Amino acid sequence: MSAGTAPPEAPVVGPETIEGPSGDGVPLLEVSHLVKYFPIKSGLLIDREVGQVRAVDDVSLTLSAGETLGLVGESGCGKSTLCRTILQLLEPTSGSVRFEGRELSGRSRKELQPLRREMQMIFQDPFASLNPRKRVGQIVGDPLRLHGMASSSELRAQVQDLLERVGLSSEHYNRFPHEFSGGQRQRIGIARALALRPRMIIADEPVSALDVSIRAQIINLLAELQQEFSLTYVFVSHDLGVVRHVADRIAVMYVGKIVEIGPADAVCENPIHPYTLALLSAVPIPDPKENAAREPLVLEGDVPSPSDPPPACRFHTRCPAATEVCSEIEPPLVDYGDGHLAACHHPQNLDRQRIAAARIAPETPLEAGDAMPQPGSHRLTSE
Repeated sequence: MSAGTAPPEAPVVGPETIEGPSGDGVPLLEVSHLVKYFPIKSGLLIDREVGQVRAVDDVSLTLSAGETLGLVGESGCGKSTLCRTILQLLEPTSGSVRFEGRELSGRSRKELQPLRREMQMIFQDPFASLNPRKRVGQIVGDPLRLHGMASSSELRAQVQDLLERVGLSSEHYNRFPHEFSGGQRQRIGIARALALRPRMIIADEPVSALDVSIRAQIINLLAELQQEFSLTYVFVSHDLGVVRHVADRIAVMYVGKIVEIGPADAVCENPIHPYTLALLSAVPIPDPKENAAREPLVLEGDVPSPSDPPPACRFHTRCPAATEVCSEIEPPLVDYGDGHLAACHHPQNLDRQRIAAARIAPETPLEAGDAMPQPGSHRLTSE
């Protein structure tokens, strides 16, 4: 493919195609073309909109019951905004969010209340997400009281049971958040999310604010709770090593868009999008010799502002494989087999057979830039 020429038409993948492993094929969560823009206003007396921050821009994905979807990307790429918009904590600009076939977008706060029992969130900062004026018993028990799931006589016993399930003591019931460490506070946040027995929990970087020694404990706790309560997770993190360990599938975001999504092993061992390859090359390998011998893929330039994203492919300003077509035509998400999708004009780690299987014309010659690192050259190990 010569520079400046448009690639052959590829099938645009809709949300119904981006599904996880589900026995009946019906997703628990279906997000279709979700958009969240924040207005930029200027003026002293009269606020007028002068621009928009495109925090989430046309995101589609599905999540099956019992599955864990890992969401990764640099700071400011829209991960947290996407999670809050899915839960309707932020009103979407456009698009659809369906939970068990029920549309969430456009519903009033009163209409959403019974649905919120099924969807809960663990917040990133355990120091800011807990009310310092309330005792632990109130923090964990308030959801039960507000939804009428426990009488006053049963409330204390249920809260104490939840505290013990997350590794705390029932004696912590009357303590305040400032009396706990960061890891213990996050356990309180997990207990609060579990209180209503939800079907889906969104964990927004639940271990990023914790000491390394505590992270494994929290991750193992989340895995145990998933088995015990049949939970479905959206797990947000910067750490690809952690995400590969906990996730069934991984979605990679860049400046408000999903650029790659697929099974965790496939995304980590054979990344298709150059941005995913760069993220993986930054993950240290436990073997010092292998880590020292590996040449990291360093991206030039800064992450673009979501208020003024680059045209077409948003990664082309930093991509080592970019050509003229990348700045002219936005690449669609293309399925390269086994549910591994990517939005790139110059897919990496692929042979001609897989490109042909994705219905990109096999007679189209590959450029030198297309023959990028071989599969496994930036393999992420989880030992």
